[in-house]
Amino acid sequence: MPKASASRGGARPGAGRKPGSGRFQEPTGIMRVPQSLIPPLRAWLDAQAEALRGRGVRPFTAAPSALSLPLFTARIPAGFPSPADDHLEDSVDLNEHLVHHPAATFFVRVEGDSMTGAGIQHGDLLVVDRALEPKSGAIVVAVIHGELTVKRLKIEGERVWLMAENPRYPPLEIKDGMDLVIWGVVAHAVHSF
Repeated sequence: MPKASASRGGARPGAGRKPGSGRFQEPTGIMRVPQSLIPPLRAWLDAQAEALRGRGVRPFTAAPSALSLPLFTARIPAGFPSPADDHLEDSVDLNEHLVHHPAATFFVRVEGDSMTGAGIQHGDLLVVDRALEPKSGAIVVAVIHGELTVKRLKIEGERVWLMAENPRYPPLEIKDGMDLVIWGVVAHAVHSF
């Protein structure tokens, strides 16, 4: 039998798919599931995705189209640019500023007033990025016991809370047995007047 060449088989530096280059543009992980549980797990995941679609949560399926709008050099503290400052500096594509990971980003509309202290009002449109790591202090979209919510994530050691930004709503500590899934980090809020 011929001896295996040293240049074949095994891990090779630089080979394979690069982390963050897949559909969601973030690192992926492997989870082992017993084969008998794969069909019900897929069905559950499909049901969760359908429930989110029913609530208006839609992931990007392709790169957003560009829409460049004029950017003027004048800063506006309280008014319009003076005629002397109406020089067009550049154009701005809001997708470049608001959507950094198109395959991992979705929009969702806010309902309620629990986050008004963070400047998030009822009816605001949130830009949620699933590629961002949910760290303590981040505003996140979470699913708690099957219900969507937007709250500030607080982590101290092994303890985790979902914090409202309105004193009328108490903090929610996540205890053992509670079903919590972080769906993404709120990157931006679009507020209309």
